[in-house]
Amino acid sequence: MLTALLVAAAVHLGFQLTVTVVAYPALLATPDSEWRAAHAAHGRRITPLVAVVYGALVVTAVGALVTAPSAAVLVAASACAVAALSTAAVAAPTHGRLGDGRTAELVRRLRLADVVRTAAAVVAVVAAAVAVA
Repeated sequence: MLTALLVAAAVHLGFQLTVTVVAYPALLATPDSEWRAAHAAHGRRITPLVAVVYGALVVTAVGALVTAPSAAVLVAASACAVAALSTAAVAAPTHGRLGDGRTAELVRRLRLADVVRTAAAVVAVVAAAVAVA
């Protein structure tokens, strides 16, 4: 289960870096006149990926906590939880509001959630690697 946690955490980090470096910059560069359509398309494309990636994180983190508890597993699972909670509590509701129109405050909030998720993803990978080693 530790290897599965490491793989899920690594996939999440890759996904998160893609969002940070590719998806959000492309989305945020969309002209205001095209914003609603572009944002809706982004949501349709990314939602299934979010479900799969975060589903794998939950299953593997809980599985590792149950089958191989350690300080490193606890750190990895906690970092996964931070990423998931920042998505559910900040990013998803912000995307909901962005669907009605882009504002500087909503973009700032989305970028902040993105930084939190990316940092959490890095911590999760490092901790999962320590747990495997």
